[in-house]
Amino acid sequence: MADVLLFHHALGLTPGVETFAELLRAAGHDVRTPDLFEGRLFDDIDSGVAHASEIGFGTIMRRGAEAAEGTPPGAVYIGFSLGVVPAQRLAQTTPGAGGAVLVSACLPVSEFGEEWPAGVPVRVVATEADPFFVDEGDIDAARQLVEASPDAELLLLPGSAHLFADPGHESYDAEAAGVLTDHVLALLAQVDAAAGRG
Repeated sequence: MADVLLFHHALGLTPGVETFAELLRAAGHDVRTPDLFEGRLFDDIDSGVAHASEIGFGTIMRRGAEAAEGTPPGAVYIGFSLGVVPAQRLAQTTPGAGGAVLVSACLPVSEFGEEWPAGVPVRVVATEADPFFVDEGDIDAARQLVEASPDAELLLLPGSAHLFADPGHESYDAEAAGVLTDHVLALLAQVDAAAGRG
């Protein structure tokens, strides 16, 4: 059983994010879903990003760090879109992190340190034509991460949806979400095996 922190996207902690968390719980993992927006939900990405900008990305990272307090060593950090900010920071800077899955976003490694920590597996998963991922530089950051770290993998799925894994969103893609789920479960099994739990 892996310990997982799953951070939501710019719409907030939607029922769809909780649904994804339940899939991982059903596989036997301990999953927490911190609410970075403290109960606020949004109908569109732009409104959610505007809210995040208003409260400050420093606040987003602080709330993520507070949510991670007391997390056991070897935890896996998963972020959807905006949630990649705290997830990537925690995976990069927490000694003994188990791994990370960064969905529909990726920041340059230099944002949080000089390099990705050795031995910490990270998967970046996005659709190949997602304008947020492709046009805003995330794909370049992901490719640089893969080039620099043997523990990193970039998976580009068919389509252009950004929130493809949230079943409550209009851009939900069941096939892509299924592929993501399989990769997340595979990484969690890898982390469990490395920790002697497999």
